Amino acid sequence: MNTFLNLKNLVKTEMKANSREKFEKNEKVISVIKNKEEWKEKIQQTDKVIIVEGKKDKKALVSLGVKNIVTINGPLYKLVEDVAEMTDEVVILTDFDREGRKLYGFLRNNLQRNGVKIDRYFREFLMMNTKLTCIESIDKTFENNLF
Repeated sequence: MNTFLNLKNLVKTEMKANSREKFEKNEKVISVIKNKEEWKEKIQQTDKVIIVEGKKDKKALVSLGVKNIVTINGPLYKLVEDVAEMTDEVVILTDFDREGRKLYGFLRNNLQRNGVKIDRYFREFLMMNTKLTCIESIDKTFENNLF
């Protein structure tokens, strides 16, 4: 009986630690980028390669003054190889729908295996502070102040 209670307490402690860690990560994102204008300024100034799904996504980001954008065009393994040769850190801004999240996971895992660091701050800020589901509508989100 004591072993069961100890195990139960250990699991509770581990769950609290994981929740605290997630909260701290989220706090870090919020403290790094405090508002949409700062987000926009930082993404405009970044030298990191930004990966998006398609031409409409790229067009929307370009309209915000963002540069260094690469669209997914062709086999994903080729994109991973090309990006890994090009840079050591990227921002992945795929859509927030199911397919976009799957794509994000694939790119993140494979780029990391190739030594490329993933900057999650821009993506996490959008996920936490907007109702945005498609990157192609990011310009409208900024334009209409949908934060």
